[in-house]
Amino acid sequence: MADEHDVAGANQVGDLRLRIDQIDDQLMKLLNARSACAVEIGRIKRRAGVAVYQPEREKWILDRVERNNPGPLDSGALRRVFERVIDESRRLERLAGEALDKGQQDT
Repeated sequence: MADEHDVAGANQVGDLRLRIDQIDDQLMKLLNARSACAVEIGRIKRRAGVAVYQPEREKWILDRVERNNPGPLDSGALRRVFERVIDESRRLERLAGEALDKGQQDT
């Protein structure tokens, strides 16, 4: 026979997992919105002849994330997550610039 605490705990876990799924959906939308900005930035940088890699901007972002981190994720973990987000944004910027160049060659 299941203990009442086991059932209550299972219900709480289920509720929290549902909340995590909802948060994941929000994160996905936000990451895609951020990525769309990176694509546009990549196009603008290519037209302006500006390098995709901007170490001072990336440092500013990472410092800001660490400074504004309320937890419970520690700053090192949050920094690693944002480093990955920045890496993917830089990749998208590069691809957008290359696509722009290819489009100009095709015309």
